[in-house]
Amino acid sequence: MLPSKLFLDKETSFWACVRWIGNELGYAKRKEIVVPSIDEIKKCISDISELNGSAEQISMCDEVQKYLIFRKDLLNNKIQYLLQDAEEAEKMFEHCKLIAGNVNCPLPYNKQKGEKKKPAFLTCSINLLMSSILGEKNIDYDPRDLTLITGKHFPLEVFSRRYDGAYPKTINPNCIWEIKEYYYTTTFGSRVADGVYETQLDGYELRNYRQKHNREIYHFLAIDSHFTWWVCGKSYLCRLIDMLHMGLVNEILFGKEIITRIPEIAKNL
Repeated sequence: MLPSKLFLDKETSFWACVRWIGNELGYAKRKEIVVPSIDEIKKCISDISELNGSAEQISMCDEVQKYLIFRKDLLNNKIQYLLQDAEEAEKMFEHCKLIAGNVNCPLPYNKQKGEKKKPAFLTCSINLLMSSILGEKNIDYDPRDLTLITGKHFPLEVFSRRYDGAYPKTINPNCIWEIKEYYYTTTFGSRVADGVYETQLDGYELRNYRQKHNREIYHFLAIDSHFTWWVCGKSYLCRLIDMLHMGLVNEILFGKEIITRIPEIAKNL
């Protein structure tokens, strides 16, 4: 999922309004994504503003509501149908094995036990599809080091976290990615929420690097599990869509979307 150009390059005050409205009026209630009325938005913003009723404030409220309507429509009408349960993800994994052919890449297992211990379907599918195009020896599938950007005399940047994948490696990568798959969870726990904020931290660091040095590292996030994200975590899906349009991640891949998008990303690399 790429961001809509309609809502890219918005000023920080726009996203501050979006976040404050989510804080005050909620992201999702009674299993429905919230879109407040224009009067509710105006009251929410005017309560913390010095100049109430200004033309700038009214215009901002209108733009924010347009975005919230767009976000709800995107989640309701597209993204929820891309997210999969474990059975669907396993079928996708088998399909990716057929596409990739005789690729010899890591196919790690999840961290479950007993009957639930199976391949990490989303991670394995991404590994297979990336390897089939970029070559199995040209990818760091499980980086154990921090990502480093080299300079002439000393490191130019070292990012805070270890990513789930890098191409071609963690030193001066062209692409880095994070994967959040939670097929067997029964609630939306703090570990899942932390994953959202980790990606946000990554995004701020990468955006700062891009702005300072005018260099691009393609950064994508892949997530899956219909129950975890859609049934339990709608409010966090809203936050992910916000992050996408704030420029904190180049692209977010939702479930079965990796079948079409991973090959395109790999070819561009």
